[in-house]
Amino acid sequence: MPTLKLISHHLCPYVQRARIVLEEKAVPHTLAFIDLADKPDWFLAVSPLGKVPVLLVEEQPLFESAVIAEYLNEITPGSMHPADPFEKARQRSWIAFASSILDNIAGFYNAVAQEAWERQRQALTDKFQQLETVLGTGPFFSGANFSLVDAAYAPVFRYFEVFERIAHFGFFDTTPRLTAWRTALAERASVKAAAVPDYHERLLTFLAGRRSHLAALTRASEAA
Repeated sequence: MPTLKLISHHLCPYVQRARIVLEEKAVPHTLAFIDLADKPDWFLAVSPLGKVPVLLVEEQPLFESAVIAEYLNEITPGSMHPADPFEKARQRSWIAFASSILDNIAGFYNAVAQEAWERQRQALTDKFQQLETVLGTGPFFSGANFSLVDAAYAPVFRYFEVFERIAHFGFFDTTPRLTAWRTALAERASVKAAAVPDYHERLLTFLAGRRSHLAALTRASEAA
């Protein structure tokens, strides 16, 4: 195996995708955390987009979480993709859908006006209802096997562990299959290992410090 170093940030869900695959594949690696608000010059030199994750492979950079996950899957025994070409492509499509949910999550915690916040809340609810219609009997996206698509969604659902500490927003009120999937992902060893131990506290602090509607709800919840 090449020498691998993952450039990370404590809260980045895309980093967590890469870490889950590293854990699933038991790939030796090291971690380096950076402050995205004060990016060091060495990081900008290896990250053309200025984003994490970046995987240094023998000091040569790979960027974008989907690319990193595919690379790790290819250089290790076994595959975290289904063998059927159509099903593999279908799961890749739903990985892209996971990224669109992360965009809505950012809109949800950044929206200043309550009306804009409510639009993002409804958009998230609608997308989870869409997901509900494509899930099978579980426990994972396509059955018994944990795949790259599961690695993409586990960090999405982790946000809601924290959101639910603030208030009940009704995201999963009508999605029993998705709720069971979310629970199965949260219990997976690789998913647990992918987040820093104080993730929930860090995210709460981050949310409370925003100038947004959710920040006001967060501060009110903490005060109560």
